[in-house]
Amino acid sequence: LIALLFLLFGMFRPFLIIAANAIKTPQEYAANGPLTLPSGLYLTGIVNFWNRVDFTTMLINSTVISLSVAVLSLILTLLNGFAIGIGRIRGSLWLLVFFMIANMLPNEGIAYPLYYFAKFVHLYDTQLSVIIIFTVIQSAFGTYLIASVLRQFPREILDAARVDGCNRLQLLVRVVAPVSKPSLSVFFAFSFIWTWNEFFLPLIMLVSNSKQTVPIAIS
Repeated sequence: LIALLFLLFGMFRPFLIIAANAIKTPQEYAANGPLTLPSGLYLTGIVNFWNRVDFTTMLINSTVISLSVAVLSLILTLLNGFAIGIGRIRGSLWLLVFFMIANMLPNEGIAYPLYYFAKFVHLYDTQLSVIIIFTVIQSAFGTYLIASVLRQFPREILDAARVDGCNRLQLLVRVVAPVSKPSLSVFFAFSFIWTWNEFFLPLIMLVSNSKQTVPIAIS
């Protein structure tokens, strides 16, 4: 536990240094450097930055986009995972390989076609374009993850539910989803965080200041 706490402090140290420098005056930073503690609380720089880039709007944009992607990708992932993992559709193994390969594609490799496709369907410079793109990207990983988990789902539980009269939709909503809640919760959290931290594609797809996200505002 002591070793883990030490590692935790090591991981948080860069954040603490940034936070300490954010409340220093420019003169104090220039005189003492970045590794000293601040002598007081100087918030003018933070306030100026917040107002200059309209950071409140950026926070709202990032929250809306990230939450929308997390919810939509979770639904799409659950449906795909159920079809592949529980339904065992034909060619499910090759589908998992396809989703794994799709998840390995770098954003730089798909930016060019996505840009022109967004232009073609008149969604360029809209938050909807980013939501659609990242819903598909996140659900590719989610499908690979959840389908792999559901392939190990106890068949006895499924058979018992069918004997009790569950159809496929009831089987998904009342049995599979509740039992898979831990895996789905982990994917939801990761999907939200990954979308929030995305920089490259939002930088290309969102050119209007009023529609941009937190990483772009910070940069």
